[in-house]
Amino acid sequence: MTDELTALGVIWTEQYFFITVVFMFLIHVGFTMYEVGTSRRKNLGHTLAKNLMLIPMITFGFFFFGWWAYWAFAEVPFGPFADAPWSLPWSYLMGPNMGGGGDADGEFWGHLNGVFFMAFVLFAWTTGSICSGALIERIRLGAWLVLITIFGGFIWLVGAAMGWAPNGWMVQLMGYHDAYAAGLVHAVSGGFALGVLIVLGPRIGKFGPNGEVRDIPPHNKWMVCTGILIIMTGFFGFMAACHVPFIALGTEENPFYGAVTIYGTPVTLSNMTMNYIMAMSSGMMAMYFCSKGDPFWVMSGCIGGVVSCASGMDAYHPLQCVGLAFAGCLFAYHMHHYVQKRFKIDDAVGAVAMHGYAGIFSVIAAGFVLWGYPAAAPTGDINPGWFGNNADGFAIINPLGQVIGAFIFFVVFGILPGYIGAKILQSFGVLRVPREVELAGQDTHFLGDGYPYFEITEGEFEAIEREYAKEQ
Repeated sequence: MTDELTALGVIWTEQYFFITVVFMFLIHVGFTMYEVGTSRRKNLGHTLAKNLMLIPMITFGFFFFGWWAYWAFAEVPFGPFADAPWSLPWSYLMGPNMGGGGDADGEFWGHLNGVFFMAFVLFAWTTGSICSGALIERIRLGAWLVLITIFGGFIWLVGAAMGWAPNGWMVQLMGYHDAYAAGLVHAVSGGFALGVLIVLGPRIGKFGPNGEVRDIPPHNKWMVCTGILIIMTGFFGFMAACHVPFIALGTEENPFYGAVTIYGTPVTLSNMTMNYIMAMSSGMMAMYFCSKGDPFWVMSGCIGGVVSCASGMDAYHPLQCVGLAFAGCLFAYHMHHYVQKRFKIDDAVGAVAMHGYAGIFSVIAAGFVLWGYPAAAPTGDINPGWFGNNADGFAIINPLGQVIGAFIFFVVFGILPGYIGAKILQSFGVLRVPREVELAGQDTHFLGDGYPYFEITEGEFEAIEREYAKEQ
């Protein structure tokens, strides 16, 4: 990089994304606490193992397949696979490289490939963590790892290529817009979890003989609430990682530099931060009224509020976020309880609600609120948008495109692969733990008590009483 301004932009972007991935790591820390706190004591170790092992499994799947899929599938099936040499596992651009020698790919990707890669790895971990909580206390660890490696390491990235890049066909032809991934991370993960839950079935004792819903409370609510607060801290990094800083937005005569969304449209961290905190606060208020102050749901409203606004948060006013977050959480909460009662779906942590249903709401709401806005910045190719173009010829955000997009992510890339994958594993008898194991607790058969020093046996208690009697 011989040009000083270019070098500054590349090196600053490298540092920027490195900082975001450090913050995003907290998302996984928070999800682990959240799910372990929700599990009953007899399943703590198994729940912890699920969250720990998704890290290497998704990372390997992403390295060998997912990173290429995100770049290659943008125009499929309406165009060819894209050529992306920096995404191939054997590429020299995946290794140490300082560029130079007139190698444009080396100068750019040699600095940025690793941090871009890691940002998407953290997005992928998030898809796995969202699914994980819904399935606790009954799924086999091996079955879970198979499902999440395929989904988190590959499937959702095919959809992301089509709907989360300026040249994606969903963006160019449908006007799809999802700035902070409400559909292509949250709704798709909630949908995948729902597909697995349909096959997996509820926990033993969740529903009574007459279909009544029984509450299975978390074993540790403070751990649940603290975990969600840590998730929301990491979400700041997630949201910032959806920006690309230091991009030339002006002309040669009137130079101007700023940040853009993943679609290339202008955005600021300032607006994102304000919208984020207002949406989070409004979601908490909505869940406080719905649940009559239950801390579990109040804290879940943090996630639901942000997800309910995420698709269009790059262009919303904070007051719009307040209204949308409140409405989205109301919708998600009541959908959760309706589906739970009507279809006997046991979503242990409300993941399908706060990510899936809130994600659908977010995507569709953006189609109405941002109707007429350009879906993406110019990519060099002007395509005839199926549902309208703006004055410059580029596809516009519109309700129909967003509705179809929500269906594609929640159903096509979410429910269907989750259901099919679970059905295949069920046919081999390896999806769910045996009844006696579930009743006794997964830890008792696999990993041991998660809190071995917090309770004593009857014999130990009698021995303590005898020692106390001697002292007296």
